[in-house]
Amino acid sequence: MADPPSMEDAKVDISEKQTLLAVLQFLKKHNLKETETLLKKEAKVSDEEFKTEDSGPTASEVSHALAAYKSDDDPSIYEDLYTDIKAFIDSCLDVHKVELATILYPVFVHMYLELVYNDHEQLAKNFFGKFSLDQEEYYREDLMKLSTVYKKEHMAGNQLMDNFKSSKFVIRMSRDSYTHLKRHLQEKQLSRLLNIIQEHLFIDVFDGIPRNKQQIDASSGGLLGESDREANKVKVYYGLLKEPDLNIPLEEDEDNTEGEGDKPKKKKPKKDPLLMKKSKNDPNAPSNTRIPLPELKDMDKIEKINAFREAMKRVKVDREHMPSVCFYTLLNSCQGVTCIEVSEDSSLISVGFNDSFIRVWSITPDKLRSLKSPTELEIIDKEADDVLERMMDERSATEIKTLCGHNGPVYSVSFSPDKHNLVSASADGTIRLWSLQTWTNLVCYKGHNYPVWDVKFSPHGHYFVSCGHDRTARLWSTDHYQPLRVFAGHLSDVDSIQFHPNSNYVATGSSDKMVRLWDVQNGNCVRVMSGHKGAVHCLSFSPDGRTLASSGVDQVVILWELASGTMLAQMKGHTDTVYCLCFSRDGGVLSSGGLDNTVRIWDIKKIYEELDSDSDANIPSTLHVNDSPNLLITTYKTKSTPVLLLHFTRRNLLLGSGAFSIT
Repeated sequence: MADPPSMEDAKVDISEKQTLLAVLQFLKKHNLKETETLLKKEAKVSDEEFKTEDSGPTASEVSHALAAYKSDDDPSIYEDLYTDIKAFIDSCLDVHKVELATILYPVFVHMYLELVYNDHEQLAKNFFGKFSLDQEEYYREDLMKLSTVYKKEHMAGNQLMDNFKSSKFVIRMSRDSYTHLKRHLQEKQLSRLLNIIQEHLFIDVFDGIPRNKQQIDASSGGLLGESDREANKVKVYYGLLKEPDLNIPLEEDEDNTEGEGDKPKKKKPKKDPLLMKKSKNDPNAPSNTRIPLPELKDMDKIEKINAFREAMKRVKVDREHMPSVCFYTLLNSCQGVTCIEVSEDSSLISVGFNDSFIRVWSITPDKLRSLKSPTELEIIDKEADDVLERMMDERSATEIKTLCGHNGPVYSVSFSPDKHNLVSASADGTIRLWSLQTWTNLVCYKGHNYPVWDVKFSPHGHYFVSCGHDRTARLWSTDHYQPLRVFAGHLSDVDSIQFHPNSNYVATGSSDKMVRLWDVQNGNCVRVMSGHKGAVHCLSFSPDGRTLASSGVDQVVILWELASGTMLAQMKGHTDTVYCLCFSRDGGVLSSGGLDNTVRIWDIKKIYEELDSDSDANIPSTLHVNDSPNLLITTYKTKSTPVLLLHFTRRNLLLGSGAFSIT
């Protein structure tokens, strides 16, 4: 008499049936009727059975049914397999060893998850304890999260698990090293190991000599490995938009009469390469009509003329000419300062607080005023030259205004270029648009499902972008209550966001340790940049639009080239999380500040001078990352104030701000 089927056999049958039904559901969803009918016939599944089961499995059950971690292999072989591959890599030549070692971490993770998924809890714990300490230091945080998953039930709904299951871990490897690895796996017939590599890893093979340890470490550390080189092939129009001809009358400065020696100094900034580049046709610039931009009003033209005149008086900032720093410290801010922002013309400063309030200060002698009442506005002479002045109510003039509307901590604020509006992002999941003329809330934008971490206005106005805990970034316009674009692709919280100077692109930094560049026109991701070892909390584009700086929890400031998506430099020196970055107005230096109570100035000009002309983005082993300690020009220390804001004025005075912290 035959033995009754065991529980394990029953589990296998149920799992296979679920897999089959999940595939049928997929075919039905995508309207592949002929294939669905053929599969039903071959698998002998009736329509009634499919209908009853169709409503049964939930999304999580389907994902479990299709999980690639199901294995009938002997669980005790995993330890031997991992030991074998580790021994093989250790026995290789040094030139291949460092490259091949990059597969150890993802193989370790997926072997551990297979043990957990197949209910081998104790063996999984033993495997983790034996090999987790061998992994690179920058994976420690992810491994701590992984160690909390040791039962199959823990895997359901776990963000880290979902990422490892749904996406492949990307590794760049030279063809010689890859051939070496493949030959070993095939000769030893390590089919289980080969399956893991084929199912869960994407090995981006390149022609050229293998990379060294420094090159590999520079681009590794992402939640799912490195960036795919194919993702960085699309052309990026990083140039600046052509400026309109405003016929700016040049005014002689009163200061020039003081002495002959001052005259050449005053004329020098008029040859500023950045100012001259804007007026010329840049081959790398998008057309002014690539995305719809608001028309320039008379007030905007006057502001542009003022900005140009200010830029004429810009002082030079470099290694020989240190920037002056003006630091605004917030005292007695027991409500908890969460964010600080300064307007582009450096006249207003806005602070978001933990108690959901936003406060705006004037940092010039001009006080903040409100519009007069409608009845008073009706009797104003609209043809008067000073009509804008007459519209403002002098009785309401104060140095500070308070905006109230959010019901959670305010995590980010941003001024519109014309200073008429302010946008704010909050833990309550909303973005609010405020009028800085009536000091009231105009619109409440609802789109994010969770806290919104960052928001930024476009340099050309009209548009703004936001990002948050829901792992998306969104593009909005002030005249639409729904987002115009949703940028989805990050595997974790999107912590920071920044508009490109030409408003055609948006950069995002995430807790998945990746930096991405998105095209505003079509919503596509055009650059994926890996190299950070922690969440990316701040981003800053260079004034010429050619490069992007990023930093965050790993305390390293990285400079990226947008044309190729490659890393140009790593600037190390901070001892705590970096929260703000800002380029000088001519792009020669970069300032950074954070929780270590310091402002550091970096020599960007030196990085450009030392660029390797032989580097090729298609051959990673030719790329050189400048990590020289000489890139640091100087360090300014605050007494006990974390730096939350850095901003270069039009004349290159560096403004900083933070809340005094009692240690």
